[in-house]
Amino acid sequence: MSRTCVLVIGGSGFIGSQITRELIRHDHQVTVFHRGRTAIPSGAREIVGDRRRLTESEHNLRALAPDIVVDVVLSSGTQACELMDVFRGHTRRIVAVSSMDVYRACGVTHRLEEGSLEPLPLRVETSALRTRLQTYPKAQVQMLQQIFGWLDDEYDKIPVEHAILGDTKLPGTVLRLPMVYGPRDPLHRFYPIVKRIVDGRRGIPFPADMAQWRATKGYVEDVGAAIVAAIVTDRATGRIYNVGEADTLTELEWAQQVARALGWDGEFKLVPDDRLPAHLRAPGNTAQHWIGDTSPIREELGFRETMTRENAIRRTVEWERDNPPTGFTPYEVDYAAEDEALRNAN
Repeated sequence: MSRTCVLVIGGSGFIGSQITRELIRHDHQVTVFHRGRTAIPSGAREIVGDRRRLTESEHNLRALAPDIVVDVVLSSGTQACELMDVFRGHTRRIVAVSSMDVYRACGVTHRLEEGSLEPLPLRVETSALRTRLQTYPKAQVQMLQQIFGWLDDEYDKIPVEHAILGDTKLPGTVLRLPMVYGPRDPLHRFYPIVKRIVDGRRGIPFPADMAQWRATKGYVEDVGAAIVAAIVTDRATGRIYNVGEADTLTELEWAQQVARALGWDGEFKLVPDDRLPAHLRAPGNTAQHWIGDTSPIREELGFRETMTRENAIRRTVEWERDNPPTGFTPYEVDYAAEDEALRNAN
């Protein structure tokens, strides 16, 4: 494998730092473009600037003349067009991190798309994308902006993908990510269960509608390795890949895995939504699952996970236990209301 000069935009964050480390591990030359608020992985260089004003740093970015540019924090079509303008003629390929939320299934779950459920699994070649360029309800976007500083008001990965793959002079690759978990997860996906167990709860009410919902997830180190697999081979040029674990657990099974990692022997009690406090109710149409077909990246690029799910969950749970969220968090706790729901469950 030849040594490649790679620029990673957002390469010091939750997912970006894993991409950076994996590239360095394979002896590639890596430069991180970031705001300078977080330490970069050892062995990388850095250019400090603001992703939201990319053209202000275009002189330094073009002078680097990277072989590949990876943008981990693309939010909108406007940002993607700016990215292509900055690097057209100054790199040979763009690798863009997208999301499985481009699929119509996401809109169905959030009740933003009318009509029938989407068939599964979600395949790059055949599954429909959303017809509405509104990934999430406005209130949810505003909530996410409090966690992700790079996310703009126009957030939507569909225009991002169109800009990256529609340029006739600068080739691109797109990776559609799943729900990513692991240490440093800014969304603290496992924290609601971890907190209740650490707080000594013996029974935890669980929304019955949500219990059987399935969505593809991925451990952050493996997600980073999958992205690197697409970076280092030109075979990925012009391609879109789903990234994530090959099998998909239900939400209840994930909760049970978290509980097992903490040695908890309490009970998850399934409760209908109408008997739950508002903060625990299923947030959408749980009849629509998000299960992505991730076989192409395995078959074409040879990607394989290196971490067992048991170890991935254990590492994540230990981090969640030792690093509870500070400042804003979207998760609510009301044990009095939850006790009432447990009493009324039957």
